[in-house]
Amino acid sequence: MSDGIPEMKLRVARTVKWNVIDKFLSMILYSVTGIILARVLPNSDFGLIGAALIFSAFASLFIDSGFSSALIQKKEVTDLDYSTVLWFNVGMAVVIYIGLYFAAPLIATLFQNDLRLIPVSRVIFLTFIFNATAIVQANRLVKQMNVRLITVANSLSLFAGSVLAVWMSLNGYGVWSLVWQSVSQSALKSLILWIGCGWVPLFKASYKSLRTFFSVGFGMMGSSFLNTVFKNIYAFAIGNRAGINSLSYYTQADKWSTMGISSLSAIFTQSFLPALSEYQDEPRKFASATAKMNRTTSYLLFPFCGVLIATAAAIFHFLFEHKWDDSIYLFQLLLIRGIFTVLCGVYNNYILALGRTKLIVVSEIIRDAAAIIALIITWGYIAIEKPGDITYGIGIMLWGQVIASFITWGITLWMSAKLSFRTWWQFVADSVPYLVITVIIFLIISLFPLYITTPLLLVICQSGAGVIIYLFINFLLKSKIQQDVLFFVFNRMQK
Repeated sequence: MSDGIPEMKLRVARTVKWNVIDKFLSMILYSVTGIILARVLPNSDFGLIGAALIFSAFASLFIDSGFSSALIQKKEVTDLDYSTVLWFNVGMAVVIYIGLYFAAPLIATLFQNDLRLIPVSRVIFLTFIFNATAIVQANRLVKQMNVRLITVANSLSLFAGSVLAVWMSLNGYGVWSLVWQSVSQSALKSLILWIGCGWVPLFKASYKSLRTFFSVGFGMMGSSFLNTVFKNIYAFAIGNRAGINSLSYYTQADKWSTMGISSLSAIFTQSFLPALSEYQDEPRKFASATAKMNRTTSYLLFPFCGVLIATAAAIFHFLFEHKWDDSIYLFQLLLIRGIFTVLCGVYNNYILALGRTKLIVVSEIIRDAAAIIALIITWGYIAIEKPGDITYGIGIMLWGQVIASFITWGITLWMSAKLSFRTWWQFVADSVPYLVITVIIFLIISLFPLYITTPLLLVICQSGAGVIIYLFINFLLKSKIQQDVLFFVFNRMQK
């Protein structure tokens, strides 16, 4: 083992530590604020924001153009490279905002002509201008595997935006509390990163420098475009077919499921990719790293989602009573789909670390094709409602997406395993033990509602029992991954 490996392990551990802290604090703040706002604001307000954010997501995609991933993937990056990407991002942000500002009335017509969307979208689109100014600042820190400042910026901006949103909601500002929460949060995050990063861009840009990122950048842009389509096409279909009110239930389910899924995915992506890039020219070390990362991902992902699925009804009833009951089943289905999404994201890291971005685009074309086919098949069912169940048709649509995600997972697994100098069944074998243990735990704690009817007590008992049983079974099996994770938790977190 070379002298560089222990140092790399330490750097990865520190990066994971701050990413975990970041995502944990974000989840806490999002949860507390989300609970308050979901209780106070009308359901349709969340549908309005969900509709506007669809277009904001696509705008943000074109602003960055995949160059952030290219900056991380490139071994040597100059100040001119960073400055060029920064000015490109800012320029694109201004141009796209102007275009979307005048397109706001057209956006409203796509959602059953709900005119409330016009002023809401024009203001909330300001977020991607502020975000564009901070992409390179955050990228430099990720490149250095020094994400402490990112954690501080995310936490402080989220806290400030949350306080503002709660105050506005309690004082009758309605949907505008959600709008200004997003705008203030993105503006403050950018300000903190600029002040704390200590990097000042050059007041010039180079087309030659920008061109060096085209291969990886445009490949990642194509991948990100397909990923954005994948994430937002469902909200668009629901809003267009069933209306803003039905979209609000999907938006809540998606928000709460994505909070956990995206946090796990971001932790793995930001922590693993820089380390993998170091081993891109060493097949044996690269293969060993992918095996370890597969097992770590599975160890954390499966029980997290399994316990959440089992406790979903109790959680929603405790937090919201029965206001969002129509979101519970959607929440569970989105978690199942999210498992495949996280795994595919980890596999795509392996492909990206080797610079094979065209294959990522291929896998995501297949994913989107499967998703669109499933959406077409279930399109006629989306607006179906049953007595007491406004989201019945949306559930049918999501089952189609679960199947499509499973197909995509299989294809991505095969491609990434081949590139990682391993076999697809070795990849599967990395995950199976943790999946089996999770299924056992799910079956056990799913019986608890038969004996416990108080929502809070049920959540505590189900989640507590799930964690204890999971740790105990892995202890009996002498899981090396569990030993590493516990060592990290009890030792690295103190450093």
